[in-house]
Parts: sequence; C-alpha cells; structure tokens
Amino acid sequence: MMGWTLGRYFFIRYSAITAWFFVGIFALVFLIDFTEFSSRTSGLPNFTFRTAVAVSALRVPMIMQQTVPFVALFSAMATLISLNRKYELVIARSAGISAWQFLLPACIGALLFGILTVGVLNPIAAYGFSRSEFLETTIRSGHSNQISAFSAPWIRQKANNVDTIIGARAVLNQGLELSDAVFFEIGADGEIVERKDAVRAYLRDGYWELNDVKRYRGGAAESLEQDRVATNLKPEFVQERLARPETIPFFDLPSTIEVARSFGLRANAFAMQFHSLMALPPLLVAMTLIAATVSMRFARMGQSATMILGGVLAGFLLYVVSVLVKAFGNAGFVPPFVAAWLPVVVALFFGVTFLLYKEDG
Repeated sequence: MMGWTLGRYFFIRYSAITAWFFVGIFALVFLIDFTEFSSRTSGLPNFTFRTAVAVSALRVPMIMQQTVPFVALFSAMATLISLNRKYELVIARSAGISAWQFLLPACIGALLFGILTVGVLNPIAAYGFSRSEFLETTIRSGHSNQISAFSAPWIRQKANNVDTIIGARAVLNQGLELSDAVFFEIGADGEIVERKDAVRAYLRDGYWELNDVKRYRGGAAESLEQDRVATNLKPEFVQERLARPETIPFFDLPSTIEVARSFGLRANAFAMQFHSLMALPPLLVAMTLIAATVSMRFARMGQSATMILGGVLAGFLLYVVSVLVKAFGNAGFVPPFVAAWLPVVVALFFGVTFLLYKEDG
C-alpha cells in the first residue's frame, strides 16, 4: 500500500500544477476579454478604463468555470508526465505500488477541485456575471436601441385585453430588469399601435415600470420621464423565460426550480444547470482518468505525441458531447438528470476499462 507521505507528495504536486494552470489561464482570459471589450466599447461616451477593467474582471470567473474541465485534463497530464520524466512513477511501480494507488491522490485532487468550483467559484461567477452585465449596460445605455441589437428573448403578454410584445438589449437582475427595452402594443388587426422605448424597465406587481421613455404613436414621438405598462406576468415566469441559468448561484437553483414548477413551468434550463454542476466533480475525475490513459508510459519509451494528442482530443470530445447533450436537456428532449450524468458515467467507464486493460490485463 502507498504510504501517507508519498500520497501527500503526489497530491501536492497535482494541486500545485492545477493552481498554476488555473492562474495562467485566468490571466490569459482576462487580457483577451479586456482587449476585446475595450475595442468594442472604447468609442462610447460612458466608457472609462476603470469600468472596462471591472467588467472584464467580473466576467472572467464565469469563463473560467467553462474551462475547468480542460484545466483538470491538462494539469493531470502535466503531473503524470513530469512524474514520469523524473522516474518517480518508475520507483513507485518498482516498490509494488499500482497505478490505481498513485492515481488516487490526483483523483481526490480533481474531486476537490470540482467541489471548490461548484461551492466557491460558481457563486462568485454568478454574481460577477450579473454585475458585469449591469456595468456593460451602463456603458452602452442609449446606444443600442436598434431592434437588431436585441439579444434577449422576446416575450408576449396580454393584459387588460391589450397584446404587447416586449424585447430588450440586455436582461438584468435575473430577468426582473430590462435594459434598452422596447414595448410594442398590437392592435386587434395585428398592426403596431404604439411603441415605447425605455432605457430601463422594472417588473413590479401588476405592471412594468418604464424610465426615460420615448413613446411613438402615429409617427409622433413623445418623451416621458416615467410610464407604466400593465402586465399579468409573474416574476417566476419572466425568470424562466429571460434569466440565464448561469446567473443563478448553485445554492439558489433548487428553490428557483421548485418555485418555477409550482407555477406549471418546466424549468428545464435551471434543472440542467443544477445537475451539470452536481456532475462536475465526477466529470473532473473522468478527465483525470482520460489523462492517465495517455500519460503513464515509461519515460525511456517516450511520451508519444500521438497518444497525448489523442488524450486531448478525447477530453475535448467528452466536453463537446456534454454540451450537446446539455442542449437536448435544456430543450426537454432528454431528462436533465440523464443529460447531465450520462456523459460522465460513460467517460468514467471508458477510463476505468482502459486502465484495467492496460495495467491489469
């Protein structure tokens, strides 16, 4: 059996390499995002260097959450290759320690990395992304009122026998606040009767509160400081339609799903996000096993570039399949639980089967 000292050494090596990978990718993502965001918004009147830095810094945790599986894959590969090149794995094998024993510290490290991602990074990313959207809309406010610039889903409501179509450039506060919103009132003949453009729109109890409004009726424009549009939409429905699941912290997802379903909504997107986060720690363990299948050859034989590339492609394929199945789960074609856990289970079986054949077969 592998002793505590050697196991702790392998665990510390894996943790240190993972930390360096994470910090390096964090810095790279921040520089790329800051450069790209500045190039798009530097010409706007509200742009400042400090705000651009804040927006990029707040968005990076959300991007890093998407890169965590690859961080786990590359750090596991780098750890095993470095141990091989220094003949430390050779000595461990000669002492009678099996691959399963010296892979255990890396798998435990990957599991802890996933738990920290879900419990710490995800709430930070959710808050940071929501805050970055608010800062970005502050910069862009009033400069994105073209219909083609609207990225939020359009929703239709009928209140007081009046049909209204609502769109917005950005959704804030988990769907309860709209930035650069537009409200089209539709007449009985299907034609647009009135249009209202608002810098901000807030969902209140029974009405939308519009601020800094321009109202168009019959070709004439009228500016209003505030206005109201009646609505029968509930906050839970608006959140289900407009809020991004990524902006809701992991610990708030169960209550959000329960409330949405109590109103008869499917809440597939929120359920898919919850199960995907639950499956993330085992997914990182699967990535570690995939890395082990291509990184444990004896150094004198050389780490085949083809095998290492195969491991990278296998990890990338697993990630693509996970995203594809997640899309089916969001659409309701596959139960969210199955869509989140099926790729993880298949990857774990693949890694374990390959290692069993290679090490014990």
